[in-house]
Amino acid sequence: MSLLTVTTANHVTTLTLDRPDSMNALGADGDGAEFEAACNAINADTDVRCVILTGAGRAFSAGGDVKAMRERTGNFGGAPIDIANGYRTNIHRILRGLYGLQVPLIAAINGPAIGLGCDLACLGDIRIASDRAKFGVTFLKLGIIPGDGGTWILPRVIGEARAAELFYTGDVIDAGTAAEWGLVSRVIESDRLMDEAGAMAAKIAAMPPHSLRQTKNLLRQGRSISYDTALEMAANTQALMHHTEDHIEGIDALLEKRAGVFKGR
Repeated sequence: MSLLTVTTANHVTTLTLDRPDSMNALGADGDGAEFEAACNAINADTDVRCVILTGAGRAFSAGGDVKAMRERTGNFGGAPIDIANGYRTNIHRILRGLYGLQVPLIAAINGPAIGLGCDLACLGDIRIASDRAKFGVTFLKLGIIPGDGGTWILPRVIGEARAAELFYTGDVIDAGTAAEWGLVSRVIESDRLMDEAGAMAAKIAAMPPHSLRQTKNLLRQGRSISYDTALEMAANTQALMHHTEDHIEGIDALLEKRAGVFKGR
């Protein structure tokens, strides 16, 4: 069963987790390949400037398919080595695909984001939540560990102490607490969430596409490099941007007191 619905309009691609009957459970065979293909297509399409990730129905994603875990089927069946390979070749490809997006990713979290679902949400460069959203990394309650890279992702979003609190207690927090902790930047009434996400994506998509992708790259690289290396990368990248037509358009637009029209040249 297909996982994603993909739509593109006005330089923005929306990825919708589309299994509402199972609260957008993840981990079925082929989920990783589908996500990977969608993200690779976005990276290859220079017309796409921003991505929105959301869920269909009442949940963003309830995470891994608990029924499949109980029945030891699909990704969760076989010997330990088979399960490990299932994570590497399927579930982890979902996360690697999102993490590897070269354009900004807005996570529009419409409802509960639990376990793997919370990990997906936290990969958003910008995270906005419906007032119906909830967040939890409840792996220990199921007798397993965070198997989706969450121990790397979540501390970078809310700090190690709060991440540890959520992992160790299995608590689920509401959208207001998520905003207070910095997990999301704003909380929006549920019926306005996608309008808000669309408006934000449109603002981002109006930026020069080459500079936009390079800015995301510099932000990403800045997590693991020295300040001197960051400065050197910035100098080299900036030199290229100075030779784009969009740079001249940006200057002209500023001096003429109008909005820039950027064409990716």
